[in-house]
Amino acid sequence: MNDRIAQLLAQMATLEEDLRTAVQEQESKMFFQINGKRVEFERSVKDAHRKLKTNFFRWLVTNRPQNLITGPIIYAMVIPMMMLDLCVSFYQYTCFPIYGVKRVRRSDYIVFDRYQLGYLNFIEKFHCAYCEYGNGLMAYMTEILARTEQYFCPIKHAHKILGAHSRYKLFLSYGDAVDYEKRLEEFRVALGQEKDTPQ
Repeated sequence: MNDRIAQLLAQMATLEEDLRTAVQEQESKMFFQINGKRVEFERSVKDAHRKLKTNFFRWLVTNRPQNLITGPIIYAMVIPMMMLDLCVSFYQYTCFPIYGVKRVRRSDYIVFDRYQLGYLNFIEKFHCAYCEYGNGLMAYMTEILARTEQYFCPIKHAHKILGAHSRYKLFLSYGDAVDYEKRLEEFRVALGQEKDTPQ
């Protein structure tokens, strides 16, 4: 990777982090404050949320029938997701220390906080928990696999791919064999020196 591309990537990463911070600050100022794991709303917002809540029976009558019919199929997917979670967590807890790779913190990816929203009834909160777990699990797993790929084969594909993980843009160009073993070792060393992401 030439210096110009490396510089642009560093600028993009800085801008992305600044944008995330600015959006989070705006949301916090407008609606809520985070106190540890607890999300606290102003009294007026809490009251407004309570008034917007749909009770269970009304929700059941107004809900789309196809959602109720497919519910058992959707929620049955929790079993393979939990198995996947167990397997990938076992893999990283056993292999990453051997490789010298910093482990991925589950709590950075799997976050349950929508249950604190007063305008959701208990079924809607249950739906949210499912999505929080499923999407968080996929992000957690993607980061574990991205670190694995960085350790074993940090090489870009010849073909364009969609949905590449954040580490991919730093990988070696396809077919660039110059000092491959040396650069591979540099990628591996970098994995052990990463700082934890702030909570």
